[in-house]
Amino acid sequence: MLKAVSGIFLSMTVVAGCSSEAQAPPAPAAAAVEPAQGPGASSSDVTRLRAALLPVPEGMRVSYGPELGAFGSLKSTQQGLAAVRQARLERPECAGAAQLDAAKPDVAKAPAAVIAFAAERGSITQAVVALPSAAFPAPLPQKCTTYTADVDGAKVVYRTRMLPMPAKGDQSRAYLTTAAGAKENAEIGSVMIRRGNLIMSMLVVGRQVQPDGLYELAKLADQNLARATR
Repeated sequence: MLKAVSGIFLSMTVVAGCSSEAQAPPAPAAAAVEPAQGPGASSSDVTRLRAALLPVPEGMRVSYGPELGAFGSLKSTQQGLAAVRQARLERPECAGAAQLDAAKPDVAKAPAAVIAFAAERGSITQAVVALPSAAFPAPLPQKCTTYTADVDGAKVVYRTRMLPMPAKGDQSRAYLTTAAGAKENAEIGSVMIRRGNLIMSMLVVGRQVQPDGLYELAKLADQNLARATR
């Protein structure tokens, strides 16, 4: 089954190329962005999911969203699935390993929110999904730590390692992926945190991603999740 979020940004980022370094901003400024609400999100869902999203980080701008609705119906999810289908992967099963599977009916129908921020130094994309029950994706299989893909005619090599991120929420995990072989090499820091039945997934993309900066963003995201699950 194809999975969302991971495939979107690993494929699309490498095609576009990343221009510089992505690090955690000093402190987020308050966001005043009205979300686009699709089907599958009630008023209570919207309130809780909005509370779990990061505000606009200092020095960055909103490049996408916030978009709210059923996870499988979100424009960002659909674009991610399409991007994965277009890329030819050495190991197709690795495209969305360790991520939520949007092909599963209970995940596809779950209320979700997505927002993305951008700056010259890189981008941050965050998704929060309210699952019907507490669940957490399995860790990345060993066979998926290194694989190749053909993206827009370019051979790209993905190498991923797990990061020793301090524990967050009820469950958490972080990885750092290097993508080499396209227009410019890129690094993708990924974090997933569960609190109750809320799953937060975040990707930080740039030429170089510092683990300490990724951990700081994870801390801020977890604080928002804690408030949203009270």
